[in-house]
Amino acid sequence: MTALDSLQIDSWLSYLIAVLVPAFDAILPVLPSETAVIALGVATAGSADPRIALLVICSAAGAFLGDNLCYLLGRRFGPWIERRFFRGEKGARRRAWAEGSLERYGMPLIVVCRFLPGGRTAVTLCCGIVGYQRRRFVIATAAAGLIWASYSFFIGRLGGKAFEDKPWAGLLLALGLTIAVSALIEAVRRFRSLRARARGQAATQQLNEPGETGETNETGETDELGEPGEPAGAGTCHDREASGSC
Repeated sequence: MTALDSLQIDSWLSYLIAVLVPAFDAILPVLPSETAVIALGVATAGSADPRIALLVICSAAGAFLGDNLCYLLGRRFGPWIERRFFRGEKGARRRAWAEGSLERYGMPLIVVCRFLPGGRTAVTLCCGIVGYQRRRFVIATAAAGLIWASYSFFIGRLGGKAFEDKPWAGLLLALGLTIAVSALIEAVRRFRSLRARARGQAATQQLNEPGETGETNETGETDELGEPGEPAGAGTCHDREASGSC
């Protein structure tokens, strides 16, 4: 009897793993939540028991609990969380990426970050630190948990069906597929990030070309230019308040 044989539909251990591993993986990344759910899919690949849906729901609930635990930790213990998870230059870059992406994409990012290596923890903690709207966060993490659990379980069952007599081979196949999907998503994210950075640099160079910046208006004052993507003279609301135009 192998470890996979113990993860059957009528085993209480299967439901315990389905809830606890995805829940605590959010704060303890060493716990392989995706591997655990895939293993459940592989182990039950030969079954048509309707309780399989309960395993998927338990996995989704565990992921939802973990995400919201991260939110509460970031909200209640922001300074400690920053020192613990975002220390150093690399940690600062992770937080800057999470905050910038969250501001730009909002709820869709919370869903997609479940499939990005290290993205889930960084984004959910930052949501708590910056005080992201709780209702929107709950909706996004509920959807993310259900999508992720269904996807992981389906991949596991696919591998289990392909190697019914060799469940470990099915598990390896399923893990390989998830790694390939995660790598593809990460590659797309990096490509979009590099393209956005290149566009920003090009816009900055264009604004800094002679005759296009620092132009003097009729009153002898120098016109202000906003950030790339902003209209000239946008500035901040504080600046516009000072001039009486905000």
